[in-house]
Amino acid sequence: MSEVSSATAATASAAQASGQKLASDFDDFLALLTTQLQYQDPLDPLDSNEFTQQLVSFTGVEQQIAGNKNLETLISQMTSQSASNAVGYLGKEITVETDKAGIYDGKVKWEYTLDSKANTTKITVTDDETGDVVYTGYGETDAGLHEFSWDVPEDATEGIYTLSVTASVTDDTKIPTNIYSVGKVTSIETINGMPYLAANGIILAPENVLAVKQVAVADNSGDTQTTTDTN
Repeated sequence: MSEVSSATAATASAAQASGQKLASDFDDFLALLTTQLQYQDPLDPLDSNEFTQQLVSFTGVEQQIAGNKNLETLISQMTSQSASNAVGYLGKEITVETDKAGIYDGKVKWEYTLDSKANTTKITVTDDETGDVVYTGYGETDAGLHEFSWDVPEDATEGIYTLSVTASVTDDTKIPTNIYSVGKVTSIETINGMPYLAANGIILAPENVLAVKQVAVADNSGDTQTTTDTN
């Protein structure tokens, strides 16, 4: 969040510097104009149209700087609002469309869809850092949305893992699939003044979130409650 404040301050500082530079240049112009008027030849006075054009030019630049200040203020307000909205994701489980996921509560979690019923669905998990295949197995074959979570061995390294889903029918015709990563938002990162969500090592923009779910919390009766919100 401090990076958002820094970006806002830098923007305001740039606008302020432009205004100060214009004021200094205008003072110099007025001093030069006054000097020229004092020492002009009465028989050959200076052309007033030239001074008028320069004054108009200064006015146009001043208006442009004022417009830029208003735009910068608007951008700053929008950035601050986006950062405030992003904070609402903290501690929540999110779903995004990507085949990459990090370790979450001792597991790496995905969801995947099959466009139609398959005879076989092969699942492969690969360690992004080493390129090693760490899991192979078979998944659901019915059409629709399915969940898959890989129980991470104790000797597994922290990092990002990629899921591959290959579904086919008896004649080896491939069935289209979509893969989604499931993770918990642990922090908000600021990149180029804009807020991003950090979920188990994956950095993504809030607008890429497809679903949000409150992490289950036990109530006084010992039961767990969750709420789900989809974008």
